[in-house]
Amino acid sequence: MTDQIKLPVELRTEFGKGYARRARAAGKVPAVIYGHGSEPVHVLLPAHEGALALRHSNALLELDIEGKKQLVLAKDIQREPIRGFLVHVDLLVVKKGEKVSVDINVHTEGEIAPGGLLEQELFTVTVEAEATHLPEHVTLNVEGKEVGDVMHASDLVLPSGVELQIEDDAVVATVHAPRAETAASADDAAEGETTASAAEAESAE
Repeated sequence: MTDQIKLPVELRTEFGKGYARRARAAGKVPAVIYGHGSEPVHVLLPAHEGALALRHSNALLELDIEGKKQLVLAKDIQREPIRGFLVHVDLLVVKKGEKVSVDINVHTEGEIAPGGLLEQELFTVTVEAEATHLPEHVTLNVEGKEVGDVMHASDLVLPSGVELQIEDDAVVATVHAPRAETAASADDAAEGETTASAAEAESAE
């Protein structure tokens, strides 16, 4: 389940790209807090502590906004594309006991039967869970699955209190024959068709 991380922040009083650049240069990250019908609150996160806290998806934070405590969930994280440092963060206000919808990773466990190739179709799924008990991932057991087997969302192992927000028959993973075998089968079929066509041509002559 998601750990609750405490993070001190300060209110942001100036705006504009120039101020944002200066704030980041000073080791702070612009962020906005919204939700529950309240007016957006603009704050500055400490860059280093914020980066550590937001390494995991759906990070749950307890902010100390100049003495006022606020529970939030990281909803959108913008990073610099090359160096990866934080540029801006959107934070959603949540309350204990409240259910929220989030996207979480799908982890596979187990080994498929020899001779097959596992192809994962969904790497994340949307679930609903209590805001302070969000799972880091859900599990798909592929132990012993053979070529031709298809695993659906209904096969996912969900922690208690977590509900899927996608259709049960959504395909999560399949087991295929290795590509070399597939290509060989296609070549054999093509050769068979060519031979058959040649035989028909000879008969016609």
